[in-house]
Amino acid sequence: MPERGTGDSMFLKSLAALAVGIAVGFSAPVMAQESFKVGVTTTGVPFTFVDTTTQQPTGAMVDLAKAIATEVGLKPTFELTAFSALVPSLSTHKIDVISAGMLATDERRKVVDFSEPVYTYGDAMFVAADAKDVTLDDLKGQVVGAQVGTTFADSLKALNIFSEVKLYESIADIMRDVKLGRIKAGFGDQPIIAYQIAKNPGLGVRLVKGYKPLKEGQVALAIAKDNPALLTKVNAAILKLKASGELDKIFAAYGL
Repeated sequence: MPERGTGDSMFLKSLAALAVGIAVGFSAPVMAQESFKVGVTTTGVPFTFVDTTTQQPTGAMVDLAKAIATEVGLKPTFELTAFSALVPSLSTHKIDVISAGMLATDERRKVVDFSEPVYTYGDAMFVAADAKDVTLDDLKGQVVGAQVGTTFADSLKALNIFSEVKLYESIADIMRDVKLGRIKAGFGDQPIIAYQIAKNPGLGVRLVKGYKPLKEGQVALAIAKDNPALLTKVNAAILKLKASGELDKIFAAYGL
């Protein structure tokens, strides 16, 4: 066999470089698809919040998103978003999925798709720590607070018994005004309220004993309606995590 000359070597090197260039060209979009943006809030303890030590998003729904990502081979990045901006951010593709303490409601289903449910809970009422327990009837004509964009706010307004259902960006803001006596009572996600009060006795508020939730719902991840492929992958991962018991472990780690 004749030896390859210099010209042959240069030709082979050119082919190798071309092959690498083609491989990179084809691999770039695939790598982009391996990442997906997860919308979370900083005010949904213990579902989603920021760890003050690491300054990183954490919580049950953050851990769940990480577990789902592992199952489907995606790399999650977490986008801190106000609760009221989560759905708009998903609809405009600023994020790919919402993983927060969000209830899957018929109204929200009009604009987003929801995954298999992962948790169930209702609302809670809280008052100032030194206040007496009250009922909804006791609050007729009074100002109460709820978080903007929540189903609880809509349910309270529908009762048509309060002088005002004041809307707040965060539960922490509602707690502050309840403690200071600016409003008579606040309403919010039961597990979030219970967790925050248990961890921070100095908040100056407490849960009302015997209160029956106006509404209970199921927490699920939200995905844009034009992304059915991702929804299928997420659902498959959730069912696998349920079957293995990992889903229960994730929520139990946060007292849920």
